[in-house]
Amino acid sequence: MTPVGSFAMPGHWMMSRRPLLKAHTFKKPQQWKGKRADWKKTIAIGCMLAATAIGVRGVSAAKPPASRGAALSEAGEKFLARYSETLAALRAEISKAVPAVNERKKAALQEAREAVRKATAEANAAQQALNQIQGAKGLVDHAKGKWIGGADKGIAAAEAALKKAGTDAEREAAKKELAKWQANREDGVKALKERQEAYDKAKRDEPRLTDANRKAQAAMAQAQANELAAAKAILADLQPFLSQDKLDAKLVTCAVLLEATPNGLAEFAQQGKEQEALVEKLLADEALMKQMLVAGGANAGKYGQAMQIYTAIRKASPKAGEGLFQRLALAVSLEHAVPIAQGNPKAQTDAPATVDPVKRYLHYEKACLDGELDPAFKDLAAWEYRNVVNGDEPDQILAWGREMLRNYRPDHVLNPDYGWRYSGAVRTDVKYGSQDVKNDKPSLQNYQNIILNGGVCGRRAFFGRFILRSFGIPTAARPQVGHAALVHWTPKGWVVNLGAGFGCPEAKGILGMTDADFLVETQVRKHPKEHEKSLRAEWIGQALGEQKYTASPKGNSGTWSLLAHFGKKVVVAETKPQQLAALGTELGEANESAETKAAAVVKATVTEADNKVVVAPNGVITIPAAACGDVQPMKSFLGGLQAFCGRAFTCRVDVPSAGKYRLTARVVTVHDESQVQLTNNGKDPVTAVIPYTCGRWEQTKPVEVTLVQGKNVLSFAIPARGFTLKDITLTPVR
Repeated sequence: MTPVGSFAMPGHWMMSRRPLLKAHTFKKPQQWKGKRADWKKTIAIGCMLAATAIGVRGVSAAKPPASRGAALSEAGEKFLARYSETLAALRAEISKAVPAVNERKKAALQEAREAVRKATAEANAAQQALNQIQGAKGLVDHAKGKWIGGADKGIAAAEAALKKAGTDAEREAAKKELAKWQANREDGVKALKERQEAYDKAKRDEPRLTDANRKAQAAMAQAQANELAAAKAILADLQPFLSQDKLDAKLVTCAVLLEATPNGLAEFAQQGKEQEALVEKLLADEALMKQMLVAGGANAGKYGQAMQIYTAIRKASPKAGEGLFQRLALAVSLEHAVPIAQGNPKAQTDAPATVDPVKRYLHYEKACLDGELDPAFKDLAAWEYRNVVNGDEPDQILAWGREMLRNYRPDHVLNPDYGWRYSGAVRTDVKYGSQDVKNDKPSLQNYQNIILNGGVCGRRAFFGRFILRSFGIPTAARPQVGHAALVHWTPKGWVVNLGAGFGCPEAKGILGMTDADFLVETQVRKHPKEHEKSLRAEWIGQALGEQKYTASPKGNSGTWSLLAHFGKKVVVAETKPQQLAALGTELGEANESAETKAAAVVKATVTEADNKVVVAPNGVITIPAAACGDVQPMKSFLGGLQAFCGRAFTCRVDVPSAGKYRLTARVVTVHDESQVQLTNNGKDPVTAVIPYTCGRWEQTKPVEVTLVQGKNVLSFAIPARGFTLKDITLTPVR
């Protein structure tokens, strides 16, 4: 078998498959002669062969190749005929080679699936009836809190305005405002009465609904267990067959041809000799095709384009041929087979329209070698790497994300809790609310603007995914009805940030899968051998023309496709993996929570050396951040400690000589420029400007302070937004 990623010469790839095609060897373009009608006849014969062979097994006849996109040239028609003939032959051979499924057990599985559909519908209805009670309670709480409570605040504000009014116009305006809020409160009280009555009525029925729901959920669980048992009975029969890789060469070639479609490959190959050779190299490399399929296949079936990117990456980097970098190269190739639109700053009108996949690979390779990525990055699988390299951000913004967080909030980088590592920046620094989005700067990229101006759930989730990708952590979108959240990888499994937990009925799925199927997919991939068995069943289902597995209760998945799905579920059920609870559910709509306040930073231990104020021979005084009071010290990637300043703080310093000093501070900010009132020993206030540094270290502009000999206390008022401080420098004014 050809080693993974190595390329057999085009003339040799048929010989590497001695039992594979024999009479169905590819012909080179120059060997084909005749009119276009001959090609159509060849295609028809090939499809008929597959249909006949598959029909023997009682499966629906194979369909002709997918409808064409771009018009094919004469060379393209020849490629189409070659690929179609090969595909038809493969499907026929696979159909003959796979064992028959016991009809009685297959019928039992279908019966069990129908029982699950019925039980699921009844369980959902029972849960919905119970949820209506919570909905009624929510309406009561809304009337009490936001409606009446909001009206009370409005009344208080209007009454205060009325007392302060100095003109008739101001008094009239205040009276109108007061009348408006008083009327609003009356409406709220009326609504509360109606809602409370509805809630009380629903509560009386709660015991019956709770019992009905408990029984319905138990019945659904039993039906699902019966379904899994029926599938296990079939899988037990097929285990010896699915455990062997003897048919893999045919299966993976067939799967690639089906996913790419003969027409799609023909469109790619007709572009030139280079593209033609790439297709032949791909179809000659069984190990590479298998690795591609295990990693999830090429985006939109664009295997020719994926092969082109993979070849370019291998040429650009000698490291891309083995180990983690080969997996990374493969992931980039598969994910970028369909170009990804690049999110550029609005002011950069000449920036590339799409992400360059070769540069994207080289970016992560360099970042990994430089030790800038998460330590777990080197051990990820290609499928996981795909969910790292698929961002729309330019490469320089990925580098900025790492630099910014290392400078500004290293506690998020060093957080031992993978559930909030990196993504914790959302809860501490991406302000909830869209009122400042209008201030986005055209010179900044989208993710820089998000941490600058905040946003609602969508922008917050976008930033969370971006910062995770920056450090090499796999992540994906996890939309819900009316809300956006994210999921990301941890060593213990995938976890939801900023949204409801797995199984939420309002979730819209992850990477095209339901929550349940996504969890099964991520968990079974921890067991590569068992995962391969399920993939073989999946490839067989494809070859036999079955309908793919669908999670929809109304779906009619093919037998082998079902077995592929249940094969994964059996592995997961037997290993009993831990399902992680969602983190920051309440933070989807805000920044503040008990969790945020309790674990805002990973605090560092402060030593005597960290507190030491240094006085240079020339009289310059340097006060380390850790020596200040009421700050949050943390380890610094510059060495030593730095501190996050999110509230008023003080610095105590012994000054050898009285006089005037220029005060500067080394700071990092990600929010707009702000001003801080500075007083020395409780007097002589001056205004210090904390600049917007876009996540990079900068010195503030100097302000002049007068210090006395001996002890001084420098007090800084509460900043408008937090900033990070490394040290304060006091330079004597000569």
